[in-house]
Amino acid sequence: MDNTDAPNEPVITSYAKAPARTVTAGGVSYAYRELGPKGGIPVVFFVHLAATLDNWDPRIIDPIAKNRHVITFDQPGVGASTGRVPDNIEAMADDAYTFIKALGFDKIDVFSFSLGGMIAQDLALKHPDRVRKLVLTGTGPRGAKTSTRSSAPPTGTSSGQP
Repeated sequence: MDNTDAPNEPVITSYAKAPARTVTAGGVSYAYRELGPKGGIPVVFFVHLAATLDNWDPRIIDPIAKNRHVITFDQPGVGASTGRVPDNIEAMADDAYTFIKALGFDKIDVFSFSLGGMIAQDLALKHPDRVRKLVLTGTGPRGAKTSTRSSAPPTGTSSGQP
């Protein structure tokens, strides 16, 4: 997508001055902010659990927005976005994909934190053609659906054989 600024439109590089916007896709109105020079591959920020797009620290966003197109957003059912909060990471990644497609981007870079990193990992696995770079902070892989711990004998014990 060539999402260039209008010739006389100033480039906003301060998160505090970036206006809130919405885009509707898949029956959800997604709240988001964008700032920085448009054009090229944007950096989409994925926030942590129980956070909204307003939780991002301008000390992180503003320096990146000086040179890159930055987008932050609220997942469905969070902050100013409509819809319901999904109950699993896979559905959250699907929602993120819907949001990115609604903005018209073919490729993105991702900066993520905590739960946002789990969502970003799933998005990158499902759509490797869409995610060019992935920054994961304060996160890890999502937890297993069932624990394998109970199937193994406790450390320091035998497997039940005499």
